[in-house]
Amino acid sequence: MQLTVWTYEGPPHVGAMRVATAMEGVHYVLHAPQGDTYADLLFTMIERRGKRPPVTYTTFQARDLGTDTAELFQSAARDAYERFSPSAMIVGASCTAELIQDDPAGLATAMNLPIPVIPLELPSYSRKECWGASETFYQLVRTLADKDLRPAPMDGRRPRANLLGPTALGFRHRDDVVEVTRVLNDIGVDVAVVAPLGASPTDLARLGAADFNVLMYPETGDTAARWLEKTLGQKFTRTVPIGIGATNEFIAEVCGLAGLPVPPVPADSRMPWWSRSVDSTYLTGKRVFIFGDGTHAVAAARVASTELGFEVVGLGCYNREFAREIREAAKLYGVEPLITDDYLAVEQAIADANCELVLGTQMERHIAKRLRIPCAVISAPVHVQDFPARHSPQMGFEGANVLFDTWIHPLAMGLEEHLLTMFRDDFEFNDAAGASHLGGHGAAAPASAPVAEPAEATIAPAADIQAGGWTPDAEKELMKIPFFVRGKARRNTEAYAASKGMSAITLDTLYEAKAYHAR
Repeated sequence: MQLTVWTYEGPPHVGAMRVATAMEGVHYVLHAPQGDTYADLLFTMIERRGKRPPVTYTTFQARDLGTDTAELFQSAARDAYERFSPSAMIVGASCTAELIQDDPAGLATAMNLPIPVIPLELPSYSRKECWGASETFYQLVRTLADKDLRPAPMDGRRPRANLLGPTALGFRHRDDVVEVTRVLNDIGVDVAVVAPLGASPTDLARLGAADFNVLMYPETGDTAARWLEKTLGQKFTRTVPIGIGATNEFIAEVCGLAGLPVPPVPADSRMPWWSRSVDSTYLTGKRVFIFGDGTHAVAAARVASTELGFEVVGLGCYNREFAREIREAAKLYGVEPLITDDYLAVEQAIADANCELVLGTQMERHIAKRLRIPCAVISAPVHVQDFPARHSPQMGFEGANVLFDTWIHPLAMGLEEHLLTMFRDDFEFNDAAGASHLGGHGAAAPASAPVAEPAEATIAPAADIQAGGWTPDAEKELMKIPFFVRGKARRNTEAYAASKGMSAITLDTLYEAKAYHAR
């Protein structure tokens, strides 16, 4: 275990909360001390849900450790059943409560409640949030699904599919469900059950009535999908429909499972033409660093490389369960895979990559802001601004439109900021000037200040040299170079300084390197 300021994933009981909160009629009794109730904020503040998560905490205190904490848990479970009347209950312990070994599973079973009680064994010190969500969903499906139920004969009906994986606090899960449902409906497939998001225990019982399953998010749904395939014989899709190419492959895979003809490729997305248009040609070849959960990172790399013309210079994920997929994808782009949950290692990798765009989580957004690199969020963990009120999917053809806008706008805004900086001393665009549309009513142009004679260049003291050997003045001047060529200018200058044996890169070095490479 590592002490850290930021973390990509919470402990596994937070994953269990995501599943319980997503569902209807399920209650989670969590054996936890005071202080572990912080997770409520994840759903009410960040996801902006209109109701609290269906979670009851035992909230034992230090003084309770000398008494019977087992009775405290049973009282909390009994009260939760009487107050909320759930159709099913899951029970478990937080990372702190795990240490006192009260066995919530055995305690709940001994109570003989008249509803299904699903015990969770979530090892907090060896597993994390995504695994906890996957294990919780699997245990619910394994307990509640009717193992004798099978699809009805076709007899002219449309094929039916279950959508597996979307949870509470998931990145655009709500909107992805809407978009994938639309794509399936257009090719003649009905959605039977969406789970866990919006599903009840009764819905889980009828999972077997579908002809096959659509695995939307492997991080949370893969284990359940494999159990359903083994137990009920339900096949499931392997393609995650993020991007135009993947969506077309997803449609072909669904048609194969449903026994339908593959339809012609629809022209539902504007991204293919926009990415080839004149307005976007200046984006071709831009160096992009990608980091997130395994599924979204692999999908983003494919879209960036094959559909937008970016060059992938870094690829990684924080969930080690998907290290194999990341390594295989990294081979395609000739980069070294980064498998870590240490945000400091990610920050160093981004800095070393000299990239021009970062696609990542909210962690990478903070990192990119410090490094002054454009960034777009593609994966959880995310903050409140990544739960928009508008429809904003990542999957399907409309999701491709959203990807184009989300990834391109940081680069376009970066160009706009550069132009504003370039003209910052212009009489019409400086901070003291009024709005240009006001004409003669704008503020008067400031009086020009006397120009000071330039001082002789001096060697910067060692204390003023920043990381990488750049002096503050040289670094400041470098920031004036447009973002889309700044990385190349930095690399050229550092190579020039190294060839000349210079230990520090000053303002003079920057201009000498410019003149050298311009010959």
